[in-house]
Amino acid sequence: MDVLVSEWLRLDQNITTRAEIEELSRSGNEEELRTRLADRIEFGTAGLRGRMEAGFSRMNDLTIIQASQGLCAYVLQQNPDTAQDEGIVIGHDHRYNSERWALLTARAFISKGVKVYLHRGLVHTPLVPFSVGRLRAACGVMITASHNPKNDNGYKVYWQNAVQIIEPHDRGIAESIKANLEPGPSAWSVDDVTESPLYFDKTEEMTELYLDQVSSQIHDKSVKPPSTMPDAILTERACRSLQPLNASTDLKFVFTAMHGVGYKIAMRAIETAGFKPFIAVQAQQEPNPDFPTVPFPNPEEKGALNLAIEEANKQGADYVFAVDPDADRFAAAEKQADGKWTQFTGDQLGTLLASSILDRYKKSGKPIEKLAMVASAVSSKMLESMAKAEGFKFAECLTGFKWIGNTALNLEAGGYDVKFGYEEAIGFMCSPEIRDKDGVTAMVTFAEMTVASRAEGKRLSERLNDLYNKYGYHQTKNGYFVCRDPEVIKKIFARLGSFPHYSSTVSSAAYPSGAASLPLTAVRDLTTGSAYDSETEDRKPVLPVSGGNMITFKLGSAEEGVQVVMTLRTSGTEPKGVIWLPIFGDQE
Repeated sequence: MDVLVSEWLRLDQNITTRAEIEELSRSGNEEELRTRLADRIEFGTAGLRGRMEAGFSRMNDLTIIQASQGLCAYVLQQNPDTAQDEGIVIGHDHRYNSERWALLTARAFISKGVKVYLHRGLVHTPLVPFSVGRLRAACGVMITASHNPKNDNGYKVYWQNAVQIIEPHDRGIAESIKANLEPGPSAWSVDDVTESPLYFDKTEEMTELYLDQVSSQIHDKSVKPPSTMPDAILTERACRSLQPLNASTDLKFVFTAMHGVGYKIAMRAIETAGFKPFIAVQAQQEPNPDFPTVPFPNPEEKGALNLAIEEANKQGADYVFAVDPDADRFAAAEKQADGKWTQFTGDQLGTLLASSILDRYKKSGKPIEKLAMVASAVSSKMLESMAKAEGFKFAECLTGFKWIGNTALNLEAGGYDVKFGYEEAIGFMCSPEIRDKDGVTAMVTFAEMTVASRAEGKRLSERLNDLYNKYGYHQTKNGYFVCRDPEVIKKIFARLGSFPHYSSTVSSAAYPSGAASLPLTAVRDLTTGSAYDSETEDRKPVLPVSGGNMITFKLGSAEEGVQVVMTLRTSGTEPKGVIWLPIFGDQE
């Protein structure tokens, strides 16, 4: 352990994190030192994400420098002739250390002669992939831990296709990081980053263009400008601002940014789209890295929307909208006729958004077989049922928007028009220009649907029931447990494939034969080392095995008209074991 302590102290120039390791060493806390220093933080699903502390396995100045040097070296290796001029887009949120780590990332690239588009101030995550695409950059980095607890931070990487990295780039970057661990001579110096001739500020330009694409997702073109208005200012945005799209209804919306960076961009988007101003939850309006009113800043968590619902009741509002702290995820709740509130699940939001987008596409007159939508493997099968009934293309992929985004690009390359993608963890892709989850664009799209539905005399919960009646009732039950020991997780998933007292009709392997009263009808095992799918001819899964743990069991009863798709997997960003139970069958 002394060797690891000495190596840390040799490399680290941050006095705070140096002091942490020195104190642990002085106190003889071998267990904590081993936890912090024995392993490196893994570069994986979301780039880097973890607790902000000293140590090779944590998020800190040194690991950010090492990751940035490795990423830069990999980018230059992959595109030696163009990468320096294409550059990198960098953004950061409001968490502790985020601004400094964005500057350290910029320094690593500038030191190698690479152009840097460093967004000024706090930005929401979707602006980074949007900017990568518009600026045709070589890659992008967003410093954020999204909805994680306040002590966490992260380093999210986008490739030149403006989508989160997948294989082989994730492995290549991880290896490049290991080969570039020694900080360069100027690695710790950030004071003069913005004075470099390689530094460019495109923040406002990209923000305006982003707002234009948000506006383009609004499909109600009925608002007309006065004929006396000069042609020079008859822009789409100006036309919309003349009369809010919800002017014909009495709907009120309450919005919460969950102490994150979403308030300003969301309000600008609402104004751009032509809605009445939303009522903000002031206690959660401004960015605050301590997240004082919520123990866990995730709109999905029980109680996270309590303040917003209280404000909505005071204001007589009909809907509560929320984005998570980096504004890439969206949540919503609706007040019912009896005064009670219904918070929509991610699958319900996805179903409603998909139905609205489907209706628009059908009205456009375009061939329905060219339309495509994407959902993750742990999301509800409702979207698949809709596709079968309506004739559009449905594609399933692994969990996470790195897979959803890349699946969308592959479908586009095959001639499909990909209008929507989602995962049940309230992540929605509603714009063909951003192949990542975007809470602001999803919110504006959802708001338009809300107004249109209410104009027809229906709440969205009623619209959702109509969809169940048309395509079949689908319900999702999910939950999770926390386990921080990788060995225990391995044993859990190994046991799921080794039930010695059971015999399955779908596999020679010892998977369980059923659950409760339902027999097993199919199994797909994407756990590393297993790679089995009973529904394919060669028994090999179509979906890739990406180094994690994930098993899907299909259970069914023809007599009861019920099918259960049960997926057990580990989270890519948190120490969670997650269980999804998307259940669907007849309405009754």
